[in-house]
This record gives sequence, C-alpha cells and structure tokens, in this order.
Amino acid sequence: MTGSLVDRLLVQPEVAAALAEGRPVVALESTLISHGLPYPQNVEVARASEAAVRESGAVPATVAIRDGRVLVGLDDTASAALTRPGWSATTVSATMIAAHAAGIRVLATGGIGGVHRGALGGPDATIPPTFDISSDLEELAKTPMVVVCAGPKSILDVPATLEVLETRGVPVVAVGQTELPGFTARSSGIRAPWSVPDVAAAADLAAAHLALGLGSAIVICVPVPAEVALPDDIARAVAARAAREADEAGVHGPALTPWLLARIAEITDGASVRANTALIVNDARVAGEIAARLGGAA
Repeated sequence: MTGSLVDRLLVQPEVAAALAEGRPVVALESTLISHGLPYPQNVEVARASEAAVRESGAVPATVAIRDGRVLVGLDDTASAALTRPGWSATTVSATMIAAHAAGIRVLATGGIGGVHRGALGGPDATIPPTFDISSDLEELAKTPMVVVCAGPKSILDVPATLEVLETRGVPVVAVGQTELPGFTARSSGIRAPWSVPDVAAAADLAAAHLALGLGSAIVICVPVPAEVALPDDIARAVAARAAREADEAGVHGPALTPWLLARIAEITDGASVRANTALIVNDARVAGEIAARLGGAA
C-alpha cells in the first residue's frame, strides 16, 4: 500500500458524517484496551468512555490500526478484536497523528506519557541516562490539538516532563485547582503552570490557543474523581516503589509502562485500577464538553 497518511485513513461513517456536518468529535486512544487495563475492565471502560463522550454532546472516535489502515472510529466488535493478529492499538502520539489528519481537534486519554524516572541520569555520574522519553511529548509540541487527561502518569519524572513541555511551547492547564493533577491522585504536589476554574474556561483557553496557530497542542488536566482517588502521598510512594522494582528487574523501554501500571495495581490491591478506570471515563466526558463548546472540525 502506498500513499499519504490521509490515504490510509478509514473513517467510520458516523464519524465521517459528524466531521462533514461540523459536529464535535472526540478522539480516544486504544492502548488502554490492548494493554492499559486488564480484561474485562479494558473493554468496559472503552465503551463507557464512548458513552461519556456522547452524553456530553460529541461523537466518539476510537483510533486503532488494522492491516496497515488507520481506523478512526471503532464498533464494539473491533474494540474487542484489538489483541488479535493484524491489529495494533494507538498511544496518545499515534492517536493525535491520526485524529489531526482526519480533522479532529480534541482527544481524551488517561494520562500523557513523558520523561521517565532516570531518563536524564541518576543522582550522580555513575548512573547513566536512559533517555526514555515518550514520543507523546514530541507530538504535543507539533500537533495543534486539545488533549484532555488526568495529568502526566505518576510513574514519570513529572517536573522534567513539565520542563520539556514548557520548552516546546505546550501549555499545561489544571482545571478547578492550582496544583497539577497526579493521575490516580488528585494532586501531584506540583503547582500547575496554568489553571482555570472550570471546563468552560478551559474550553475558552483551548480555543484561544488553537486560534493563535502556534502549531502545538494544549494539555487540559482534570483531577481524578475524589471518591476513587488514591491519597496523594500513597500514590507518590507507590509509584516510586514500582519504579525502583522495575530498575531492579531490568525492565525498560516499551515494556516499562505496562509493567509499572500492573505492579502499582498489585501493590494497591486494585485501587489504582479503579481510579484509572474512573479518570479515563471522566476525561472522556470533559473532552466531550470541550469539543461541544469548540464546535465541529477545523
């Protein structure tokens, strides 16, 4: 198969119709289905996220790859088939590429990737840097979209992640609080670079950012629902412990994030999974509200 990315897109009819009619659409990444969450929570959360987008007045478009074609919008059968041969799930960066090519301006995910702990080296010169930095940061710097999440994943070096995003001109905005959300915890303990009081203000800021034509994304960070959030101190301690254990086990590269998330789920006796599922659906709801306020396709 030859041709541009647009030639490889296969946009689901409902999504195509919404884009053609100027109705709001929200892109959803599919990695949570393939290995972000255990079965059956993964499929349940994927369906709940799409339902949350619809309830907010937008059309969901889960992105995946099958046999070299980029699918923008999946039905229930396709969602359940993501672990089969010929199928690939998309992370935040790949989903942004596909969504932007299709004309979608808003994306919802759980937590963005970033600079992993140890990527810049250890506390002394004897520990070399791994340079394990997510491609999410590169895509956020060059693709003009609104990305709604619960903050950078807690397994990351969050201050370094924020520094990279600042350097690349990517605004990071907390909604309803001055501290940056901590993924499965309400707070990361770090002051957010920007904050707005509510979703309406977040949508206004996102619209202003996109209108400037700077070429970068804007990251809207929504705290996990309070009733399922891990206590802030516990979330940070567990993430640090899991990272140390990963180092000891020699886990690195693409296997690191799923390993860490699974280990954190074990340590917290499933509490992190409950928080993760709730924040994913909540982010989808907020993304739908922002998309509805922004209007249709670019």
